[in-house]
Amino acid sequence: MSRDPLLIGVVGALIGGAAVWFLATNAVNSNNTDMMRMMGVHEQMEEMMGETNASSGSHMGMSSSMTDMTLSLSDKEGDAFDQAFIQAMIPHHQGAIEMAQLAQQQAKHQEIKDLADAIIEAQNKEINQMQTWLEAWGY
Repeated sequence: MSRDPLLIGVVGALIGGAAVWFLATNAVNSNNTDMMRMMGVHEQMEEMMGETNASSGSHMGMSSSMTDMTLSLSDKEGDAFDQAFIQAMIPHHQGAIEMAQLAQQQAKHQEIKDLADAIIEAQNKEINQMQTWLEAWGY
């Protein structure tokens, strides 16, 4: 008899944890900012990722800025889309480079430092390509 309340408590905790995990995962994956705000997740993400690099003034990757960037493209097509996409992606890539440079200096694991090296190389190459397109296409 004494195990019944304990078993019920453990099962309840497991079900509750699974429900919270499901709701949080669904909110993040569907970019449901209202649900994330209700759960306190959105504010925590803003605190963690909403920092601005004071030296460059660039944004370090807050999820809402990615949403804003995506939404700003949704009504564009053709040249207008291409130009807006490139002009949004260049600072996005520059932010990735800044994060990777920080990882090169502060990461503990060599795997992270190696990844940072690869990110810097790839993002610089892509930025150069996009800048070439901007010029070539007259944007």
